[in-house]
Amino acid sequence: MVIFIFQGIWLFIDDLAGKGLGIVIIGKFLFYFIPTLVDKVLPLTVLLSSILTFGTFAENYEFAAMKASGISLQRGMRSLIVFVLFLGVVTFFFANTVIPKSEQKMFNLRRNIAKVKPAAAITEGVFSDFEGTGDGMNIKVDKKYGEQDRFLDNVIIHKKTDQNVNSTVIKANSGELISSEASDIIQLVLKDGHYYEELRPKDSEERRKHPFAKSEFETYTINIDISELNDQDLEEDGNITTDKMKNVGRLIKDIDSLGKNNLEKVEAFSKNIVNRMGAFPLKKLKKDSIQPINIAKTEVRTDSIKDIDDFLGSLQEWQRLQVINNAKNSVSGILNTVIAKKDELQKRYKFYNSHILSLHNKYALAFSCIILFFVGAPLGAIIRKGGLGLPMVIAIVLFLTYYFIGVFAGNYAKEGNIHPAIGAWLSTLIMLPLGISLTRRATADRGLFGFGNIFDRIKSLFKKKDEDSEE
Repeated sequence: MVIFIFQGIWLFIDDLAGKGLGIVIIGKFLFYFIPTLVDKVLPLTVLLSSILTFGTFAENYEFAAMKASGISLQRGMRSLIVFVLFLGVVTFFFANTVIPKSEQKMFNLRRNIAKVKPAAAITEGVFSDFEGTGDGMNIKVDKKYGEQDRFLDNVIIHKKTDQNVNSTVIKANSGELISSEASDIIQLVLKDGHYYEELRPKDSEERRKHPFAKSEFETYTINIDISELNDQDLEEDGNITTDKMKNVGRLIKDIDSLGKNNLEKVEAFSKNIVNRMGAFPLKKLKKDSIQPINIAKTEVRTDSIKDIDDFLGSLQEWQRLQVINNAKNSVSGILNTVIAKKDELQKRYKFYNSHILSLHNKYALAFSCIILFFVGAPLGAIIRKGGLGLPMVIAIVLFLTYYFIGVFAGNYAKEGNIHPAIGAWLSTLIMLPLGISLTRRATADRGLFGFGNIFDRIKSLFKKKDEDSEE
């Protein structure tokens, strides 16, 4: 746990330290962060501890004494098996209750810190939303430095309109955040920069000319009102927005609603495309509306146009060009609509798949602790080494294999390349046959795939061939 906490410190401490938050707030953040590490820490802990325990037993000939007394390996593992099964049940309840609440607390604490301390909302090298400020804007800086990161280098600001459109761009070589505890205004002072704004005149003819205003400045001050943030509670809970913040009941409910919603979106879009293409499905006639037809009085007409070439050949040249251009424009418009809708639907289904993945991950975490115990315990009995040397190396290699398979499978599942349930269970299912094989070998007191065993099998095959040839 300490190792993974240090990893978390490397990830988040730059956004927390030096912002005047105090050790209590940083301590709360780390406290909320610790439960989110259980899905990584617990399987590794079970694997390493089982290898260390049974490796020490085997190294001190405890298993030899147990077998001499008539006690099998399974009987010696019985009490630990009961404990690991209990641990799996506790892990599921922990993943279903504590981890989602911890994720929510950590998310809200980071968001509220960013609101109270605007400098904490600015990340170097990327565009960041300036939350909670009545003026919608995105800001990007190359570097922050000085007391509480108040000085900024290479500032780029996109101001948003009421329609959430970036129509104003401000670029400055440097900037400074000036604030006072007695004031509800934060001043962003920009120096040596350019101001660019797109104009939207009322006249449509003028709008087609795309007018804009451009200017240079030595000093430009932006006043940001933060009066609404004075009473901001750092512990305030916001809405549950991500799949990691939901328990099993909420995930099942949201998966059902998201699946139906996505299906409705696809069906509505499909109907829209069919209507735009001019292809209309045949309507089914009611039985009562069908009338008998008198064939003798019916005049049968045959269509002289059999294909598109005949149709185009019947038109004049200017009509033919007009039809072809209209068809090209119609097809290109439909293709652009499909491409734009494809990105939206991919995001929707990625969100949907992440919910299914999180649901199965809660169950897979509990089973992974059980299965990795049956990997580590017989492995320790086979290698017959205790301490933190070889067992630590083997445990880390096995865990990294298990972890990276889970990460890659999860990413594939979110993109829809494989089913999310397979993405959640793949690493656990790969370890299952390994655990069965190692348990059988440890029970039979056989080695761990040694070269001697391989050579013995090769020799036995050659001996069998020689005997068959002699016969």
